[in-house]
Amino acid sequence: MRTARLVLLSARLLDPGSGAFLPETALAVSDDGRIAALGDDREIRALAGPATTVVDLHGAVLTPGLVDGHLHPVSGAELTHGLDLSYCADLDDVREALAREARTLDRGAWLFAWGLDPNVFGDRPVGIAPFDAVLDGIPAFLLLFDAHSALASRRALELAGVDGPRTFDQASAEVVCDSEGRPTGLLQEDAACELVERVAPRPTPEESRDRLAAALRAMAAAGLTGGHAMDANGESLALYGELDAAGELALRLRVAPWCQPGTDADGVRALIERQGTGGALWRVAGVKLFMDGTIDNGTAWLEHPDCHGESTHAFWPDPAAYTHIVGELHRAGVPTATHAIGDAAVRHVLDAVEKARAGAGGGVRHRVEHIETVPDDTLRRFADLGVLASMQPTHCCDFTRADHTDNWSRRLGEERASRAWRCRDLVDSGATVVLGSDWPIAPFPPLGVMAGARHRRPSRDLGQAPHGPEQALTALEALRGMTTAPAYAAGEEHEAGRLAPGFRADLTAFAENPLTTPPTDLPDLPVLLTVLDGRITHRAAGV
Repeated sequence: MRTARLVLLSARLLDPGSGAFLPETALAVSDDGRIAALGDDREIRALAGPATTVVDLHGAVLTPGLVDGHLHPVSGAELTHGLDLSYCADLDDVREALAREARTLDRGAWLFAWGLDPNVFGDRPVGIAPFDAVLDGIPAFLLLFDAHSALASRRALELAGVDGPRTFDQASAEVVCDSEGRPTGLLQEDAACELVERVAPRPTPEESRDRLAAALRAMAAAGLTGGHAMDANGESLALYGELDAAGELALRLRVAPWCQPGTDADGVRALIERQGTGGALWRVAGVKLFMDGTIDNGTAWLEHPDCHGESTHAFWPDPAAYTHIVGELHRAGVPTATHAIGDAAVRHVLDAVEKARAGAGGGVRHRVEHIETVPDDTLRRFADLGVLASMQPTHCCDFTRADHTDNWSRRLGEERASRAWRCRDLVDSGATVVLGSDWPIAPFPPLGVMAGARHRRPSRDLGQAPHGPEQALTALEALRGMTTAPAYAAGEEHEAGRLAPGFRADLTAFAENPLTTPPTDLPDLPVLLTVLDGRITHRAAGV
């Protein structure tokens, strides 16, 4: 190596494999964005030239770059541009927030909101009626926190021509109607939500680009260097390509386009042919599928109905069609990531992978996303089949309660609610657990995700009791969940997730050791430096 692109000095190099500090105190990055050398400060400083960026970290802790195992950058950047309702605790809070926003709107303008928690309805049915007076004449689209359902105002339904029930290819999708066949405003799953979304105003390409770039910069400032993007809808790929070409892609992205019910052989072939396309910092790798919806809105797939008699069927009208497509993708060497929340959904995904492996051998790393409640006999199958468990612990922290009075727990009942987000049991059974946020469903800061995996308490009130404390991960397991585990999930453990020569220089530096920082303090641990491909994407003041 002639001279380094970047030199980092006076660092404590933390190995997520062992949890120990390496003996070296500095590293150098070559022009190809790889770690070129580790050594002491004197040795590594000698590799710096006139054009080298040299940073003295003054004892900061340096780890491999943190990677979010499940997020939605483009849709998140768009959805979170509206009114944030996630702080609302009851219907009065929501009405007040909507009224304030409505006063700022021009006549005929749409009101967009996101993050609405169904728990605000208490024992009342989820519907638009409590907000009719506030939204009179206003077209409004209120996304519930799970992003699988939304409330549309009366005016929005009118503009969309939605005046009764519909039938969809997505078996869980529904325009919810009352006993007289009139829409209640609740739209279940994407197919139903799209009826209203297609008549709503859309951002310009420039607005979409700017919102995405800003979101990715914020993620880098929080310590993220990468993410597994679980969608490639609309103009997503074009936006990634545009930012990448302009040098403005602040995260390394692994993108999985969706495969929906009704996808025929040509559609599957197109998904296979798209694999590996991309740019310098992003590529299409894998396919995202859905096996069910969500427990909160009654569209999960459970082995026994929830307390309302709902969550009884799969997202695919014919689950065998899903199994066939997983087999086709497996034979083509394409990994799948399947949204499966209920126990029946998770079991079906594992059965499908087992069948695919029996016909074509192993070697393809499939994943199950979310895994919110599963029985004991499911756990060991993840390790036996080599299926990765992709978990979002902050969903348990912020959307459920230890006393099981929340909507999620009440729908499931005590037995299944006590099996919430079994991170500990999955790790102990030998599974690789990948951690993520599912942003915009939950906040993206990775230290908050790692903290939630350790304390399992509501992030807004850490004094409350944890939900299932026996399922907590250790500090090292949480760090691995956002470093070595996503690298393994991507089949990149030979070049990512470690501090070693030849590995990618995707790096995150902290003011203190995240392994010894108490979990309740971890979200506030300062991120001092974020490096992607050997280039600084975030640098705190004074560093």
